[in-house]
Amino acid sequence: MNIHFWGVRGSLPSPTTPARIKSKISAILQQVTPEDIVDAESRERFLAGLPPWLFGTVGGNSPCVSITFEDTAECIVFDCGSGIRELGMAQINEKKKTSRFHIFFSHFHWDHIMGLPFFGPAYNPSNKIDFYSPVQDVEKILDGLMIPPYFPIRLDSMGAGKIFHHLEKEVQIAGRTISFKKMNHPGGSYSYCVNENGKRVIYATDTELTSNDFIKNDENAVVFLDADLIIIDCQYTLGEAIDKYNWGHSAFNLAIDFAVNWKIKHMVMFHHDPSYDDHKLHGILQSACWYLERMNIKGIELTLAYEGLEISV
Repeated sequence: MNIHFWGVRGSLPSPTTPARIKSKISAILQQVTPEDIVDAESRERFLAGLPPWLFGTVGGNSPCVSITFEDTAECIVFDCGSGIRELGMAQINEKKKTSRFHIFFSHFHWDHIMGLPFFGPAYNPSNKIDFYSPVQDVEKILDGLMIPPYFPIRLDSMGAGKIFHHLEKEVQIAGRTISFKKMNHPGGSYSYCVNENGKRVIYATDTELTSNDFIKNDENAVVFLDADLIIIDCQYTLGEAIDKYNWGHSAFNLAIDFAVNWKIKHMVMFHHDPSYDDHKLHGILQSACWYLERMNIKGIELTLAYEGLEISV
């Protein structure tokens, strides 16, 4: 499985501001020495040595994650945040173009659906799109997104063939099994688990973890136990999670405890707060690494999700 992150922000898109770009440039210039700009090689070496929060960005698009496979052109997509526009644009330059997309919705809050009207492949009559949710009336919900005065193009004007699935049990796609579980979030949200020959990837955004999620029962274990990778909501620090109790998001250290509890090998920190700049997000990653060290936790890898990140499982 190849996992690609097209949008990683929560709540709403948050582009990098001109002021933050200027601040990054200023910080970089303060570190430059004459030896760093002697030639192209020295410049590249200097840039490669900069911290990632300076030379790069986490990105500002709201959630969209895709999973592709070696033996099929079909593509699994989780959520239609503004990042799905980037997925559609990337298809233009792909040699192996995807003609069938399977889109799973965690839930239907704005930040997870706002990109659908701008998903280019949905307007191509040669494509097929399957929409999935455990929530009923998916077509009605999406049709309500694309009506005047909110948007000038109706859902049925998208030329791609569309099929709407109400999930009641796990589903098979190109030989892979996708299961789901309801999580704790205002209005409800669903996590998904993709199983490919025993390799399992979990998408668990917009969840406020509770003690019930740690209980070692069959319902939890079948989704989480010994998973290879989890993409999980880490929007808050612990202090913020306490202040924003019942807002539907988790603290990064609680997410780590959850991953450790279920022996998950790799945790990707996802659904970043829109007010956090790159410096703060990488600081949270560092705090998460310190937490692992101080708690003497072994056997788990941590990654901060950013636009363009690719992970193979």
